[in-house]
Amino acid sequence: MNLVAVLITGLFAGGISCAAVQGGLLTGLITRQQGARESAETGATRSESRSWRGQLGDDLAPVTGFLAGKLAAYTLLGGLLGALGGVVQLSPAARTWLQIGAGLLIVTFGLAQLGVPGFRRIVVEPPASWTRLVRNRTRSQAALAPALLGVATVLLPCGVTLSMEALALASGSPWQGAAIMAVFVIGTSPLFAILGYAARKAATLWRGRLVAATGIAVIATGLYTLNGGLELAGSPLAASRIAESLSGTATADPSTTTVTDGQQQVVITASAHGYSPRVAGITAGIPTTLIVRSDGAAGCVRAFVIGDTQTVLPESGDTRIDLGTPTAGTLRYACGMGMYTGAITVT
Repeated sequence: MNLVAVLITGLFAGGISCAAVQGGLLTGLITRQQGARESAETGATRSESRSWRGQLGDDLAPVTGFLAGKLAAYTLLGGLLGALGGVVQLSPAARTWLQIGAGLLIVTFGLAQLGVPGFRRIVVEPPASWTRLVRNRTRSQAALAPALLGVATVLLPCGVTLSMEALALASGSPWQGAAIMAVFVIGTSPLFAILGYAARKAATLWRGRLVAATGIAVIATGLYTLNGGLELAGSPLAASRIAESLSGTATADPSTTTVTDGQQQVVITASAHGYSPRVAGITAGIPTTLIVRSDGAAGCVRAFVIGDTQTVLPESGDTRIDLGTPTAGTLRYACGMGMYTGAITVT
Protein backbone atom coordinates (compact mmCIF):
# COMPACT_ATOMS: atom_id res chain seq x y z
CA MET A 1 0.00 0.00 0.00
CA ASN A 2 1.62 3.23 -1.14
CA LEU A 3 0.45 5.81 1.39
CA VAL A 4 2.71 8.43 -0.19
CA ALA A 5 0.60 8.33 -3.35
CA VAL A 6 -2.55 8.56 -1.21
CA LEU A 7 -1.09 11.56 0.63
CA ILE A 8 -0.22 13.32 -2.63
CA THR A 9 -3.70 12.62 -3.98
CA GLY A 10 -5.22 14.22 -0.90
CA LEU A 11 -2.82 17.14 -0.94
CA PHE A 12 -3.37 18.10 -4.57
CA ALA A 13 -6.86 16.80 -5.27
CA GLY A 14 -8.77 16.79 -2.01
CA GLY A 15 -8.83 20.51 -1.23
CA ILE A 16 -9.70 21.62 -4.75
CA SER A 17 -12.31 18.97 -5.48
CA CYS A 18 -14.05 18.96 -2.10
CA ALA A 19 -13.83 22.61 -1.06
CA ALA A 20 -16.71 23.60 -3.32
CA VAL A 21 -19.18 21.90 -0.94
CA GLN A 22 -17.37 21.25 2.32
CA GLY A 23 -15.33 24.46 2.25
CA GLY A 24 -18.45 26.52 1.77
CA LEU A 25 -20.14 24.81 4.71
CA LEU A 26 -17.15 25.43 6.94
CA THR A 27 -16.91 29.08 5.93
CA GLY A 28 -20.63 29.53 6.55
CA LEU A 29 -20.34 28.03 10.03
CA ILE A 30 -17.36 30.21 10.95
CA THR A 31 -19.15 33.32 9.71
CA ARG A 32 -22.27 32.54 11.75
CA GLN A 33 -20.30 31.76 14.89
CA GLN A 34 -18.23 34.92 14.52
CA GLY A 35 -21.33 37.05 14.03
CA ALA A 36 -23.05 35.53 17.03
CA ARG A 37 -19.99 36.00 19.22
CA GLU A 38 -19.59 39.64 18.25
CA SER A 39 -23.30 40.30 18.82
CA ALA A 40 -23.03 38.82 22.30
CA GLU A 41 -20.06 40.94 23.26
CA THR A 42 -20.53 44.30 24.96
CA GLY A 43 -19.33 47.48 23.33
CA ALA A 44 -16.47 47.69 25.80
CA THR A 45 -15.36 44.16 24.98
CA ARG A 46 -15.49 44.82 21.25
CA SER A 47 -13.31 47.90 21.69
CA GLU A 48 -10.61 45.95 23.48
CA SER A 49 -7.81 44.76 21.24
CA ARG A 50 -6.83 41.12 21.52
CA SER A 51 -3.28 39.89 21.15
CA TRP A 52 -2.28 38.33 17.85
CA ARG A 53 -1.89 35.00 19.63
CA GLY A 54 -5.43 35.15 20.93
CA GLN A 55 -6.69 36.13 17.50
CA LEU A 56 -4.72 33.31 15.89
CA GLY A 57 -6.20 30.83 18.36
CA ASP A 58 -9.71 32.07 17.54
CA ASP A 59 -8.98 31.72 13.84
CA LEU A 60 -7.51 28.22 14.03
CA ALA A 61 -9.89 26.64 16.55
CA PRO A 62 -12.86 26.13 14.18
CA VAL A 63 -10.88 24.69 11.27
CA THR A 64 -8.88 22.47 13.66
CA GLY A 65 -12.10 21.08 15.12
CA PHE A 66 -13.54 20.56 11.65
CA LEU A 67 -10.50 18.66 10.40
CA ALA A 68 -10.32 16.58 13.59
CA GLY A 69 -13.94 15.53 13.20
CA LYS A 70 -13.43 14.76 9.54
CA LEU A 71 -10.30 12.73 10.26
CA ALA A 72 -12.08 10.65 12.90
CA ALA A 73 -15.10 9.98 10.68
CA TYR A 74 -13.16 9.02 7.57
CA THR A 75 -10.69 6.86 9.49
CA LEU A 76 -13.61 4.92 10.96
CA LEU A 77 -15.20 4.66 7.52
CA GLY A 78 -11.96 3.38 6.01
CA GLY A 79 -11.68 0.75 8.74
CA LEU A 80 -15.24 -0.42 8.11
CA LEU A 81 -14.67 -0.57 4.35
CA GLY A 82 -11.44 -2.51 4.79
CA ALA A 83 -13.15 -4.92 7.18
CA LEU A 84 -15.97 -5.38 4.69
CA GLY A 85 -13.46 -6.16 1.96
CA GLY A 86 -11.84 -8.73 4.24
CA VAL A 87 -15.12 -10.35 5.29
CA VAL A 88 -16.40 -10.83 1.78
CA GLN A 89 -12.91 -12.12 0.89
CA LEU A 90 -12.47 -10.28 -2.36
CA SER A 91 -10.44 -12.28 -4.81
CA PRO A 92 -7.19 -10.85 -6.17
CA ALA A 93 -9.01 -10.34 -9.48
CA ALA A 94 -11.78 -8.32 -7.78
CA ARG A 95 -9.25 -6.18 -5.93
CA THR A 96 -7.35 -5.67 -9.16
CA TRP A 97 -10.44 -4.33 -10.92
CA LEU A 98 -11.32 -2.15 -7.93
CA GLN A 99 -7.86 -0.60 -8.08
CA ILE A 100 -8.12 -0.09 -11.84
CA GLY A 101 -11.49 1.56 -11.30
CA ALA A 102 -10.10 3.82 -8.59
CA GLY A 103 -7.23 4.86 -10.87
CA LEU A 104 -9.61 5.62 -13.72
CA LEU A 105 -11.78 7.71 -11.36
CA ILE A 106 -8.82 9.78 -10.23
CA VAL A 107 -7.66 10.35 -13.82
CA THR A 108 -11.20 11.33 -14.85
CA PHE A 109 -11.46 13.95 -12.10
CA GLY A 110 -8.03 15.29 -13.03
CA LEU A 111 -9.13 15.72 -16.65
CA ALA A 112 -12.32 17.40 -15.45
CA GLN A 113 -10.29 19.78 -13.30
CA LEU A 114 -8.17 20.70 -16.33
CA GLY A 115 -11.34 21.42 -18.30
CA VAL A 116 -10.63 18.83 -20.97
CA PRO A 117 -13.56 18.69 -23.43
CA GLY A 118 -15.85 15.81 -22.61
CA PHE A 119 -14.76 15.80 -18.97
CA ARG A 120 -15.23 19.38 -17.76
CA ARG A 121 -18.87 18.84 -16.84
CA ILE A 122 -18.22 15.75 -14.75
CA VAL A 123 -19.12 16.68 -11.19
CA VAL A 124 -19.99 14.30 -8.38
CA GLU A 125 -22.70 15.85 -6.24
CA PRO A 126 -24.57 14.29 -3.31
CA PRO A 127 -28.38 14.20 -3.18
CA ALA A 128 -29.94 17.55 -2.28
CA SER A 129 -31.47 16.03 0.87
CA TRP A 130 -28.00 15.08 2.14
CA THR A 131 -26.72 18.58 1.45
CA ARG A 132 -29.61 20.10 3.40
CA LEU A 133 -29.01 17.70 6.28
CA VAL A 134 -25.37 18.66 6.59
CA ARG A 135 -26.00 22.36 6.00
CA ASN A 136 -28.44 22.40 8.91
CA ARG A 137 -25.53 21.51 11.17
CA THR A 138 -24.00 24.91 10.45
CA ARG A 139 -26.79 26.61 12.38
CA SER A 140 -25.45 25.25 15.63
CA GLN A 141 -23.52 27.75 17.72
CA ALA A 142 -22.07 25.11 20.05
CA ALA A 143 -18.34 24.95 20.60
CA LEU A 144 -18.16 21.53 18.98
CA ALA A 145 -20.14 22.56 15.90
CA PRO A 146 -17.08 22.55 13.55
CA ALA A 147 -16.10 19.06 14.71
CA LEU A 148 -19.68 17.82 14.24
CA LEU A 149 -19.71 19.34 10.77
CA GLY A 150 -16.45 17.54 9.97
CA VAL A 151 -18.04 14.24 11.00
CA ALA A 152 -21.17 14.99 8.96
CA THR A 153 -19.16 15.59 5.76
CA VAL A 154 -18.78 11.82 5.47
CA LEU A 155 -22.21 12.10 3.82
CA LEU A 156 -20.80 14.48 1.19
CA PRO A 157 -17.92 12.65 -0.51
CA CYS A 158 -16.26 14.29 -3.49
CA GLY A 159 -15.22 12.22 -6.49
CA VAL A 160 -11.63 11.68 -5.40
CA THR A 161 -12.86 10.58 -1.96
CA LEU A 162 -14.96 7.91 -3.64
CA SER A 163 -11.86 6.54 -5.35
CA MET A 164 -10.02 6.42 -2.02
CA GLU A 165 -12.96 4.57 -0.51
CA ALA A 166 -12.67 2.03 -3.34
CA LEU A 167 -9.00 1.54 -2.44
CA ALA A 168 -9.91 1.09 1.23
CA LEU A 169 -12.46 -1.57 0.27
CA ALA A 170 -9.96 -3.28 -2.01
CA SER A 171 -7.35 -3.43 0.79
CA GLY A 172 -9.38 -6.12 2.58
CA SER A 173 -7.93 -4.97 5.91
CA PRO A 174 -9.51 -2.67 8.50
CA TRP A 175 -6.10 -1.29 9.44
CA GLN A 176 -5.04 -0.60 5.87
CA GLY A 177 -8.47 0.81 5.01
CA ALA A 178 -8.33 3.14 8.01
CA ALA A 179 -4.77 4.18 7.10
CA ILE A 180 -5.75 4.97 3.49
CA MET A 181 -8.62 7.25 4.51
CA ALA A 182 -6.71 8.85 7.38
CA VAL A 183 -3.69 9.70 5.23
CA PHE A 184 -5.98 11.01 2.49
CA VAL A 185 -7.74 13.38 4.92
CA ILE A 186 -4.38 14.49 6.35
CA GLY A 187 -3.27 15.26 2.81
CA THR A 188 -6.35 17.40 2.20
CA SER A 189 -5.87 19.38 5.41
CA PRO A 190 -3.37 22.10 4.39
CA LEU A 191 -5.01 23.11 1.12
CA PHE A 192 -8.49 22.47 2.46
CA ALA A 193 -7.86 24.73 5.45
CA ILE A 194 -6.61 27.51 3.18
CA LEU A 195 -9.43 27.26 0.67
CA GLY A 196 -12.16 26.59 3.19
CA TYR A 197 -11.26 28.94 6.01
CA ALA A 198 -8.94 31.65 4.74
CA ALA A 199 -10.52 34.82 3.37
CA ARG A 200 -12.73 33.79 0.49
CA LYS A 201 -11.59 36.55 -1.81
CA ALA A 202 -7.92 35.84 -1.20
CA ALA A 203 -8.46 32.15 -1.87
CA THR A 204 -10.34 32.93 -5.07
CA LEU A 205 -7.49 35.07 -6.39
CA TRP A 206 -4.92 32.29 -6.40
CA ARG A 207 -7.14 29.25 -6.49
CA GLY A 208 -7.51 29.51 -10.26
CA ARG A 209 -3.76 29.44 -10.70
CA LEU A 210 -3.64 26.05 -9.00
CA VAL A 211 -6.07 24.39 -11.38
CA ALA A 212 -3.54 23.36 -14.02
CA ALA A 213 -0.86 22.25 -11.54
CA THR A 214 -3.23 20.28 -9.34
CA GLY A 215 -5.01 18.78 -12.34
CA ILE A 216 -1.71 17.41 -13.64
CA ALA A 217 -0.81 16.11 -10.17
CA VAL A 218 -4.19 14.38 -9.86
CA ILE A 219 -3.76 12.71 -13.25
CA ALA A 220 -0.25 11.57 -12.31
CA THR A 221 -1.39 9.96 -9.07
CA GLY A 222 -4.35 8.42 -10.90
CA LEU A 223 -2.06 6.90 -13.50
CA TYR A 224 0.15 5.55 -10.72
CA THR A 225 -2.84 3.86 -9.08
CA LEU A 226 -4.12 2.62 -12.44
CA ASN A 227 -0.72 1.15 -13.32
CA GLY A 228 -0.72 -0.81 -10.07
CA GLY A 229 -3.97 -2.45 -11.13
CA LEU A 230 -2.62 -3.14 -14.61
CA GLU A 231 0.47 -4.75 -13.09
CA LEU A 232 -1.74 -7.04 -11.01
CA ALA A 233 -3.80 -7.90 -14.07
CA GLY A 234 -0.67 -8.74 -16.08
CA SER A 235 -1.70 -6.23 -18.73
CA PRO A 236 0.71 -5.48 -21.59
CA LEU A 237 -0.10 -1.81 -20.89
CA ALA A 238 1.53 -1.95 -17.45
CA ALA A 239 4.68 0.15 -17.09
CA SER A 240 6.94 -2.84 -16.42
CA ARG A 241 5.68 -4.66 -19.51
CA ILE A 242 6.17 -1.59 -21.68
CA ALA A 243 9.69 -1.18 -20.28
CA GLU A 244 10.42 -4.81 -21.13
CA SER A 245 9.22 -4.39 -24.69
CA LEU A 246 11.46 -1.35 -25.15
CA SER A 247 14.59 -2.65 -23.44
CA GLY A 248 14.21 -6.40 -23.93
CA THR A 249 13.50 -9.09 -21.36
CA ALA A 250 15.83 -9.00 -18.38
CA THR A 251 18.18 -11.95 -17.94
CA ALA A 252 16.83 -14.48 -15.47
CA ASP A 253 18.89 -15.10 -12.33
CA PRO A 254 19.21 -18.88 -11.73
CA SER A 255 21.34 -18.50 -8.58
CA THR A 256 18.41 -18.87 -6.18
CA THR A 257 17.09 -22.07 -7.80
CA THR A 258 18.07 -25.57 -6.69
CA VAL A 259 16.98 -29.06 -7.78
CA THR A 260 17.19 -31.93 -5.30
CA ASP A 261 15.76 -35.43 -5.75
CA GLY A 262 13.59 -34.33 -8.63
CA GLN A 263 12.12 -31.40 -6.67
CA GLN A 264 12.85 -27.79 -7.59
CA GLN A 265 12.97 -24.84 -5.22
CA VAL A 266 13.28 -21.17 -6.08
CA VAL A 267 13.83 -18.50 -3.43
CA ILE A 268 12.64 -14.90 -3.70
CA THR A 269 13.49 -12.41 -0.95
CA ALA A 270 10.83 -9.96 0.18
CA SER A 271 12.01 -6.82 1.96
CA ALA A 272 10.62 -3.35 2.62
CA HIS A 273 12.08 -2.30 -0.75
CA GLY A 274 10.45 -5.00 -2.88
CA TYR A 275 11.43 -8.42 -4.17
CA SER A 276 14.73 -9.85 -5.37
CA PRO A 277 15.82 -11.08 -7.75
CA ARG A 278 13.43 -9.22 -10.03
CA VAL A 279 13.59 -12.10 -12.53
CA ALA A 280 14.33 -15.65 -11.36
CA GLY A 281 14.85 -18.63 -13.63
CA ILE A 282 13.58 -22.20 -13.22
CA THR A 283 13.32 -25.30 -15.37
CA ALA A 284 10.03 -26.46 -16.86
CA GLY A 285 8.57 -29.92 -16.15
CA ILE A 286 9.84 -30.26 -12.57
CA PRO A 287 7.61 -30.05 -9.46
CA THR A 288 8.46 -26.66 -8.00
CA THR A 289 8.10 -24.92 -4.67
CA LEU A 290 8.48 -21.17 -4.40
CA ILE A 291 9.97 -20.01 -1.12
CA VAL A 292 9.34 -16.34 -0.36
CA ARG A 293 11.90 -15.36 2.29
CA SER A 294 10.70 -12.34 4.25
CA ASP A 295 13.49 -10.09 5.49
CA GLY A 296 11.84 -7.06 7.04
CA ALA A 297 8.88 -7.24 4.65
CA ALA A 298 6.51 -4.33 5.15
CA GLY A 299 3.55 -2.59 3.56
CA CYS A 300 2.02 -4.04 0.43
CA VAL A 301 5.11 -6.25 -0.08
CA ARG A 302 3.58 -8.59 2.48
CA ALA A 303 0.54 -9.14 0.22
CA PHE A 304 2.24 -11.42 -2.31
CA VAL A 305 0.15 -12.15 -5.41
CA ILE A 306 1.13 -14.76 -7.97
CA GLY A 307 -1.43 -15.95 -10.49
CA ASP A 308 -4.83 -16.04 -8.79
CA THR A 309 -3.39 -16.59 -5.33
CA GLN A 310 -2.61 -13.98 -2.69
CA THR A 311 -0.51 -14.92 0.33
CA VAL A 312 0.09 -12.68 3.33
CA LEU A 313 3.77 -12.86 4.21
CA PRO A 314 5.19 -12.52 7.71
CA GLU A 315 7.67 -9.75 8.44
CA SER A 316 10.40 -12.37 8.66
CA GLY A 317 10.57 -16.07 7.89
CA ASP A 318 9.88 -18.36 4.94
CA THR A 319 6.58 -18.89 3.16
CA ARG A 320 6.27 -21.92 0.87
CA ILE A 321 4.02 -21.75 -2.21
CA ASP A 322 3.42 -24.82 -4.40
CA LEU A 323 3.79 -23.92 -8.08
CA GLY A 324 2.95 -27.41 -9.29
CA THR A 325 4.83 -28.52 -12.40
CA PRO A 326 5.21 -25.35 -14.44
CA THR A 327 5.39 -25.31 -18.21
CA ALA A 328 7.52 -23.00 -20.29
CA GLY A 329 6.52 -19.36 -20.01
CA THR A 330 6.57 -16.61 -17.44
CA LEU A 331 5.03 -16.53 -13.97
CA ARG A 332 4.51 -12.94 -12.87
CA TYR A 333 4.02 -11.80 -9.32
CA ALA A 334 3.40 -8.49 -7.56
CA CYS A 335 2.57 -6.98 -4.22
CA GLY A 336 -1.08 -6.47 -3.36
CA MET A 337 -1.13 -2.91 -4.76
CA GLY A 338 0.95 -3.62 -7.88
CA MET A 339 3.78 -1.36 -6.68
CA TYR A 340 6.48 -4.02 -6.66
CA THR A 341 6.66 -6.67 -9.35
CA GLY A 342 8.80 -9.51 -10.54
CA ALA A 343 8.76 -12.61 -12.72
CA ILE A 344 9.86 -16.22 -12.78
CA THR A 345 11.00 -17.33 -16.23
CA VAL A 346 10.30 -21.00 -16.95
CA THR A 347 12.48 -22.56 -19.67
